[in-house]
Amino acid sequence: MTVPTEHITDDVMRERLTKSKAYTVMLLKRGPKWDSPDRDAIIWEHGRRNFALREDGVLAIVVPIPDESQWCGLGIFDAPEDEVVRIMDGDPGVHAGIFEYEVHAGRAFPGDQLPA
Repeated sequence: MTVPTEHITDDVMRERLTKSKAYTVMLLKRGPKWDSPDRDAIIWEHGRRNFALREDGVLAIVVPIPDESQWCGLGIFDAPEDEVVRIMDGDPGVHAGIFEYEVHAGRAFPGDQLPA
């Protein structure tokens, strides 16, 4: 697919970049107890917590990764890294060793959203 870029001038890019905002990206992967017999119930509660975090506006985007890789999901948080670490350390899946996670500083554009 060829995407026309002529209308995206350097000035347009500079102007749009001034509107970017800091977010925290969380990468979720399989933990040492991934094969635990109670994994499904724990993941269900992890999901319930994600719904609550989304309702509170803290977790802007949740992307489960349902393949066979070590990666289980991605989250974009509207919170600083230290707050996301605190949130994730309290996650039932992390607490049970089902998941491990990484956090990274990121930038995105307020109002970005996934297509419906």
